[in-house]
Amino acid sequence: MDGGSIVAEVLAARGVATLFTLCGGHISPILVAAKRKGIRVVDGRDEATAVFAADATARLTGRPGVAAVTAGPGLTNSITALKNAELAQSPIVLLGGATATLLRGRGALQDIDQMALVGPHVKWARRARCLRDIGRLLDEAFHEAQSDVPGPVFLELPVDILYPEAQVRPLYGLAAKGESGLRDRLQRLYIDRHLARLFAPPAALPGTERSTPDAPAEPDMARVRQAAALFGAARRPVILIGSQALASPGEVPRVVGALERLGSPVYLSGMARGLLGRSHPLQLRHQRRLALREADLVVLAGVPCDFRLDYGRHIGRQAKLVSVGLDAGELWKNRRPAIAVCANPARFLAALAGEVSRPPGEAESWLGVLRERDQARDAEIERMAQSPAPPLNPILLCQAIERALGDDSIVCADGGDFVATASYIVRPRRPLSWLDPGPFGTLGVGAGFALGAALARPGAEVWILYGDGSAGYSLMEIDTFVRHGLAVIAVVANDAAWMQIARDQAVILGDDVGTSLRRTDYHVVAEGWGGRGLLLEGPGRLDETLAEARRLAMAGAPVVVNAHLGQTEFRKGSMSL
Repeated sequence: MDGGSIVAEVLAARGVATLFTLCGGHISPILVAAKRKGIRVVDGRDEATAVFAADATARLTGRPGVAAVTAGPGLTNSITALKNAELAQSPIVLLGGATATLLRGRGALQDIDQMALVGPHVKWARRARCLRDIGRLLDEAFHEAQSDVPGPVFLELPVDILYPEAQVRPLYGLAAKGESGLRDRLQRLYIDRHLARLFAPPAALPGTERSTPDAPAEPDMARVRQAAALFGAARRPVILIGSQALASPGEVPRVVGALERLGSPVYLSGMARGLLGRSHPLQLRHQRRLALREADLVVLAGVPCDFRLDYGRHIGRQAKLVSVGLDAGELWKNRRPAIAVCANPARFLAALAGEVSRPPGEAESWLGVLRERDQARDAEIERMAQSPAPPLNPILLCQAIERALGDDSIVCADGGDFVATASYIVRPRRPLSWLDPGPFGTLGVGAGFALGAALARPGAEVWILYGDGSAGYSLMEIDTFVRHGLAVIAVVANDAAWMQIARDQAVILGDDVGTSLRRTDYHVVAEGWGGRGLLLEGPGRLDETLAEARRLAMAGAPVVVNAHLGQTEFRKGSMSL
């Protein structure tokens, strides 16, 4: 059995349905063997896309997404996506090809120190050294990706343990006999012994005794009861839910039920957007900073006090803080909590709801204040949408997208200013239906996320919200969608600028250098890649154009809507550092 076949056996035993990749000679045996085992091999046009797709798969299914990249530049191209997954705590298994075991450090093609490169960006990294290592290490990789704080792992697989031995021997000059000198005979003996160790068959069939990930951390009930006491005494509680609370999709109903029993105002961030549907009475969408400043109790469920909460300064000093998450270090980051609980946030909320005793409607007065603010902000946004911003006000475009989204839609957010504007207006329809990069703020996730989402949830309507800057990273993947029969809808917000930077750079530094783009014909680019393109140059056919995009997607074609936007002051002063 060759190494490529062992990898495929383990992936199949783990229930992996899709392997994302960009081909390379170092990993070809993995791809061929995976296909033979019934695993769908989906190849994109960039290694980062493959890793982003694996990331989306992990977020939507709760199981590790898997990608394979070739050696050297194949791996270096994937580092940004890998780091994004690490910071977003997404379980990914990345398989990396590598030079042959006896040729490492001798100037072989694409031979670099991959372990030193990738090690700082993953939970776990190992190198297989022989055939017997592969099944054991791959099983360990899946275990590590899901246990404790989820995250990406890396397994390096040298090319000579992936191919059959008969094809490897010529690589070392052993195809022909006839050596006469002692040096030749000794060298042949050394290589023969090396290959004998390399290809010694595994003691057991891979995947037959696979390990399972450690169970999610259960909350300490003493701390849960302490938090419940604070909750019961609070008059202005706020709960902020982050991506980590949805790391196990099976826990989602428990989280929703717990929030409804607690009956307190809820703000959602990251992957948690959509947790409560489109218009749940407990969900607030605007003026979060003001609510956190006025709250007397704040529960952070899977949300660290990083730059998104101004390093904890958004939370009023008088508020009691309960911080819950899987990463013990993040619980104390920038702000000292009254109670820190290192546990699965979903399970903590369920336990908290079972301990809190509050009269029905206790929080209605506080909720009423926050709802009035939401309504006032919605009215303000509506007024701003009517302000002239030729050729098209971006707020109007976001409102039209909100009207167009189907009930089973997934939104993949890839951009700066436009995506941030959309986050105020576009309302995900259901849990696990909003994918954004997470705390790394990475551009370029759009096509990879959409690729993973379309395959993880067949039949869902998948949208990419692109800024025109971020579209440049992955619009070529329209070709991938066409080849693999995936009808994704991409809306490019074309304001001919890196607007999130341009708006403030020009004011602060007096120069917009490096921030200007062209109104490129992205719809024509889409046609060139085999998709369909639509041009939107004003508000006159806004709803009709998006309806046409949906119709084309339902007919099986990926679509790019090139929307020419004007500039507004909606997000002035919002550049994050």
